[in-house]
Amino acid sequence: MAQTTDRYSPLAREAMAYVLAGGRGSRLVELTDRRAKPAVFFGGKSRIIDFALSNAINSGIRRIAVATQYQAHSLIRHLNRGWNFLRPERNESFDILPASQRLAEDIWYRGTADAVYQNIDIIEDMGTKYIVVLAGDHIYKMDYELMLRQHVDSGAHVTVGCLEVPKAEASAFGVMHVDGRDKIVGFVEKPKDPPTIPGNDAVSLASMGIYVFNTSFLMEQLRKDAENPNSSRDFGKDIIPSLVERGNAWAHRFTHSCVRSNKEEVAYWRDVGTLDAYWSANIDLTDVVPQLDLYDANWPIWTYAEITPPAKFVHDLDGRRGSAVSSLVSGGCIVSGASVRRSLISTGTQINSYSSLDEVVALPYCNVGRGARLKKVILDRGVRVPQGIVIGEDAEQDKKFFRRTDNGVVLVTQKMIDAYENQ
Repeated sequence: MAQTTDRYSPLAREAMAYVLAGGRGSRLVELTDRRAKPAVFFGGKSRIIDFALSNAINSGIRRIAVATQYQAHSLIRHLNRGWNFLRPERNESFDILPASQRLAEDIWYRGTADAVYQNIDIIEDMGTKYIVVLAGDHIYKMDYELMLRQHVDSGAHVTVGCLEVPKAEASAFGVMHVDGRDKIVGFVEKPKDPPTIPGNDAVSLASMGIYVFNTSFLMEQLRKDAENPNSSRDFGKDIIPSLVERGNAWAHRFTHSCVRSNKEEVAYWRDVGTLDAYWSANIDLTDVVPQLDLYDANWPIWTYAEITPPAKFVHDLDGRRGSAVSSLVSGGCIVSGASVRRSLISTGTQINSYSSLDEVVALPYCNVGRGARLKKVILDRGVRVPQGIVIGEDAEQDKKFFRRTDNGVVLVTQKMIDAYENQ
């Protein structure tokens, strides 16, 4: 039977957000050599994890925990700098939970469920009624309060955030088979023939890796799962399928809680887990009216606000004019007699005279030398681009020193530049 609640009492006050941020993100190759995927820079000044955390804060959740594991230093430093404003005296908390071999010396987090189970005592000490389990590596804006409300009103054991995707693309996801009420009647991981939603044979419901539970119920399930020697300790492989079989799992459609400004026409969600997807999502922000509105003051994306001077553009001579068109240029950047077009330039980057950047994603504190030409390039943090180099125009030349995708996106790291200069 569905539970009844006070419609005017925000459920987020009784909830905690538990963010799973330990993933390596290996498809981003060298971009995640020194940082976990959630710590990768996005949008000029943010990190990927800031979207899930901002959604939690904007939804009214004031108790947050982040589980980290792979290459966690960069992520932990960012969290300490940018997310330390929650105060225990206001009944708020922000906990960083690295994999710390708390159960045994040879056991790290073995799966997404295990990353929660190993911190059961910490979660229970918080005393929240609900827990929202989140992936920390996607770009989207969502009001979790609406998902919590559906969870409570339905009386579900688990409510799974789901994305409507074309059936042809659903094989890359865990797919929910639902009835006409969106009750989940089956769950299949990366199926060759994905089930579709009732009334629309062209669309499937894919799991977003977002789950809502009553906290006490989840703790019971995790303890039972830990006793099963055959379990892989994973939500998608073990916990969710088990609850679906028991008949009280419900889907929550992203379109029901997606946050959109009046400039956003679509329910925006991106997994920026490949170089092509990462580059594309950043470059899309340069559109006149991008699908993702970062300027929405009603749903801000919080992050570490680095203190920087304003961006600066200098020189106004023919052939040496500091300019940026259809681009995002962050604080602390200097465009000195260079041409920037349809690019995203992150904090503290300097671009020197006579160089040109076209569809470039430059992460913080890069330096582009005089006369360089870059086309469809991702520059890792701190890369020093030598004078006169040309990248992105000759596929065969690019592949000798840099990582080039089949779609022509070129990733450049400092190690690659060093190899190029030492040839």
